[in-house]
Amino acid sequence: MKPAFVFGTRPEIIKLAPVIRAFIERSVEPLLIHTGQHYDYEMSAVFLEELELPPIDYHLEVGSGSQAEQTGKAMINIERVLMKEKPDVTLVQGDTNTVLAGALAAVKLKIPVAHVEAGLRSFDRTMPEEINRILADHASEVLFAPTEEAGKNLEREGITEGVYVVGNTIVDAVLQNAEVAERKSDVLGRFDLKPKKYILITAHRAENTDSRENLTKLVEILEALPMRAIYPMHPRTKNRLKEFGLWERINSIENLTITKPLGYLDFLKLEKSAFAIMTDSGGIQEESIILNVPCLTLRYNTERPETVKAGGNILVGLEKERVLRYLNKLLEDEEFYLKMANAPNPFGDGKAGERIAEILLELHKKGELKVRSSRFI
Repeated sequence: MKPAFVFGTRPEIIKLAPVIRAFIERSVEPLLIHTGQHYDYEMSAVFLEELELPPIDYHLEVGSGSQAEQTGKAMINIERVLMKEKPDVTLVQGDTNTVLAGALAAVKLKIPVAHVEAGLRSFDRTMPEEINRILADHASEVLFAPTEEAGKNLEREGITEGVYVVGNTIVDAVLQNAEVAERKSDVLGRFDLKPKKYILITAHRAENTDSRENLTKLVEILEALPMRAIYPMHPRTKNRLKEFGLWERINSIENLTITKPLGYLDFLKLEKSAFAIMTDSGGIQEESIILNVPCLTLRYNTERPETVKAGGNILVGLEKERVLRYLNKLLEDEEFYLKMANAPNPFGDGKAGERIAEILLELHKKGELKVRSSRFI
């Protein structure tokens, strides 16, 4: 069997790593295709090194651009590789432009698509990621839903065949690497941080950073934080801050440390040791509840509602008063803090990667890993 993995961002690499390892452990050599959607070395290549994955077979160097430009470039280049390599299945993960491009390129070549983390929905079609995940699901032959709720979302859209609820590979990745990060990372010392005495910030979603109004609201929130914070910053966020004249303002916040993107082990150590996390990232919402760290999500909706229902995540949007109310409650109310920190993990037992590999190998063995003509009728 020849599985092709298509990815282009850090979260995709992290979440596909357990699946890649599971195939290698079963003596199946994967084909690794990196679109270069995150084109900065520190945003991708260092992750590959830390996760000890095999070398990339194809690096497509798509880089930045508009939604259509990035997706189009990736689709053209992915198609060329798939036509040459003729894999038995193409695996994509998540909701990026790379995912959409990989799914479309593969299915049009009649190569079955397996979507890892299928069925997630924010029910907000103004988000590019929502469009990507919906279209990728409907182009996929095999859909690996991380939770029962994600599986029900697929059923509501008429997708009932080829759906497997396997858990989320982020649990595999976090459990496999948290202890390694604890041993190897010196990130707390480098930034003079003490465990549980700082807030970890991430914000890079287009709805928060491409709007002057929303980015100004984010800066105002950071200016009002009641304790030390660290913000590993995505390059596009930095560019928007400069474009909107907010860069000097955010740099003048005394208790805020802004860093360049960090390696996976460093970031995992920051997450695990934080008092709380404030983010607009879906993946970090998942990691926070796995690591027992309270999460405040800087959005008004989430495709990870399980984290909210479990009690480990609160949607605060960009409303400063709401953010501060919950931060102060976490600081002042120990019972409230412990309730959020000890919220149950809804994403599985850390064996999703093994399940995915076993299912695909069994489908291939039975001759059932193919695009069915009735799938799209």
